[in-house]
Amino acid sequence: MLERAMGYNFRDYNPNQLLLLAPNLDDWLPQEHMARFIADVVNALDLKPFLRRFRDNGQGGAAFHPAMMLKVVLYAYCVGVPSSRKIAQAVIDDVAFRWLAANNRPDFRTIATFRRKHLEDIKPLFLQVLLLCKQAGMVRVGVVALDGTKVAANAAMDRNRTWEKLSEQEKVLMAEVASLLGRAEAADRQEDDRFGDDSGDGLPKVATAKERLALIRRAKAELETQARERAREQEAVLKEREHEEREAGKKKRGRKPKPPDEKVEDAAKANLTDPESRIMKTRKGFIQGYNAQAVVSQDQIVVACDVVQECNDFGQLAPMMESVEATLYEIGEEPGKVLADAGYCSEDNLERMTLPGAPDPYIAVKKDHKQRTEVEPAPKGRPPKGLTHRQRMARTRKTKAGKAMYRLRGQIVEAVFGQIKDGRRLGRFLLRGLAKVKGEFELWCLTHNLLKLYRHGLAGG
Repeated sequence: MLERAMGYNFRDYNPNQLLLLAPNLDDWLPQEHMARFIADVVNALDLKPFLRRFRDNGQGGAAFHPAMMLKVVLYAYCVGVPSSRKIAQAVIDDVAFRWLAANNRPDFRTIATFRRKHLEDIKPLFLQVLLLCKQAGMVRVGVVALDGTKVAANAAMDRNRTWEKLSEQEKVLMAEVASLLGRAEAADRQEDDRFGDDSGDGLPKVATAKERLALIRRAKAELETQARERAREQEAVLKEREHEEREAGKKKRGRKPKPPDEKVEDAAKANLTDPESRIMKTRKGFIQGYNAQAVVSQDQIVVACDVVQECNDFGQLAPMMESVEATLYEIGEEPGKVLADAGYCSEDNLERMTLPGAPDPYIAVKKDHKQRTEVEPAPKGRPPKGLTHRQRMARTRKTKAGKAMYRLRGQIVEAVFGQIKDGRRLGRFLLRGLAKVKGEFELWCLTHNLLKLYRHGLAGG
């Protein structure tokens, strides 16, 4: 019981006080709160792609408004709460979430389904938010930086299986499915003779066995896909080596790469939980995951993003530059210079950057830790004739201007990955499969841009 004492000077506090007027949700949040900003942005967006997925004839059960659901999901990602269960709980416990949902209470299944169904609709929203950032003067693309980061998949490492193990399990399950189907048919015949009815008691077990068999076959198909990808990479490495040998006029030292071979290696593994994920090496060890790519402007605005299965960044420069050029074309911009680390350096990639209209490249030819230990004087005079693209880039990187330009890379793109992964806790993707993971990462990047736009407004930009 709350005691009242005449000597104290407390504000009125009565949890059982009845409200004489209906509460106004608009009084719950300060005017500058980020939830209000998210709501204003969503109200200004074109949501026709979302509306097309709903009936417009008034039939069926009433659905939650997509604008409300989108506001809740975007705000959740902005504050680093992507879990559908935690979002559903926040709609009850958190004032900002309750304000955005207008006291609606979608459960976690509804939230998860909404996100999964509308992943394809995120891409046009990404461009619309980018336009808002441009209108605020935040998309300076005189210099852009490209980088990749490994993100764990929603799958455990110990769920990986080799081709041999998958083949053994496939044979066992095929025999199990055949046995279960035979027993189910026999039981159905007995019940038909006895009751004149088909109950199908054995089918659920058959369905489970078939699902496990489908997972194994999907994993085997991924191993075959990996073998084809590896063969293409081997072919590209051989071509790169041959090109360098022709340019240098002599054979390179070291062991020659193996010729392309599409045979599945004995040690190759696929994951039964998410077969499209890959085992990837990071600075902290190996993870089961994906390789997330991003191109970032000087204002730390993500202007293009993607997720790939390749462990290295070797083949990502060309597709990412095509993506950023197409995106910036939509908003009337084009990149001036592009910064990238040594993972993107190859003769083919550097040659591609010499094409008309391509931005000026500043790409490291050696890993950053090796460059820091080198002490070489800046080159003087005109570059000698006959240099390869890699040699020319190495010369450019050693100049005072080249060093200063390349240092911007860490301030631009690495800072963004830190804000997304450490600041908002993107430690693991929630969805499975490459297509869904692409959409999920685009959602992380879109909300990153929204946060930048919100903070730019608070700073009086």
